Amino acid sequence: MATLVTGAAGLIGSNLCKKLLKDGYEVVALDNLITGSPENIKKLKLFPKFTFIQHDITKPLPNNFELLTLNFELIYHLACPTGVPNLGPLAEEMLLTCSLGTRQILELAKRNKAKLLFTSSSEVYGDPEVFPQYESYSGNVDPTGPRSPYEEGKRFAESLIMMYVRKYELDAKIVRIFNTYGPGMGTEESRVIARFLQQAVTGEPLSVHGQGLQKRTFCFVDDLVNGLILVMKKGKRGEVYNLGSNQEISIIELAKLIIKLTNSKSKINWIERPSHDHQARLPSLKKVKKLGWRMKISLKDGLLKTIDRYSLKAYNSYHGRQYS
Repeated sequence: MATLVTGAAGLIGSNLCKKLLKDGYEVVALDNLITGSPENIKKLKLFPKFTFIQHDITKPLPNNFELLTLNFELIYHLACPTGVPNLGPLAEEMLLTCSLGTRQILELAKRNKAKLLFTSSSEVYGDPEVFPQYESYSGNVDPTGPRSPYEEGKRFAESLIMMYVRKYELDAKIVRIFNTYGPGMGTEESRVIARFLQQAVTGEPLSVHGQGLQKRTFCFVDDLVNGLILVMKKGKRGEVYNLGSNQEISIIELAKLIIKLTNSKSKINWIERPSHDHQARLPSLKKVKKLGWRMKISLKDGLLKTIDRYSLKAYNSYHGRQYS
């Protein structure tokens, strides 16, 4: 089954491609590598049914692209720059990818009569005032604040997708992803688990914002990928599904857990908390659980799986060694 994955070089995209390829799918992957990792693509090229095209989806598709995609049945649209430090430098890219880029992928899905799954984000809930967050919750957002390029970009993309569902009867689903981690994270990533692992492995202090009392939930990437595939198969057209963990942990507790699991001697470095940092997010998972999804990997087990691969990668990166 021919499948397109945009944003294929990121943590979730690369692991999704790997799972699909192992299951026998033919995968065409798009990524402009602005925040994705070439290393992730290098590993995927070992699969004979994998094709990678480096391309910015806000630009016209390559001339040879239609030849590769005439029989598309599935499209997983994950493309969008991520990372809190990129909210300023890549704000324009975030907004254009979510708008122009998403429209281009929707047109492709319409031409191919393909099923589409869009990965939105828990960021669409803003700084929530309702816990847990149900898919029906419209959020508490600041449309002009520092986080707006990503938050409002994702919200606009959701609206655009629903217009295609209603006007063109496109078979599309939306998944709002909460914090995800696992193998495939880069050593320079800003995700809190990636940053803490990098610091713990190299013996640097773990930088904790504020008092570290803000809470998050973390889902291992294998569980997340299984959820995406399940929603693509069983999710209803035009429906929105939260996907992630509903097991909360404070950031200071996370830092201490990573220090323990890595046997690190790192200390805690308390730093100023950004004014736009949200206090907590907690998904309601009732809808996706009705499809049969369950989170199978605990945070501790997921961290151990990540550390096994990530620690050597981070150590070698820190000491300027080639990693393979």
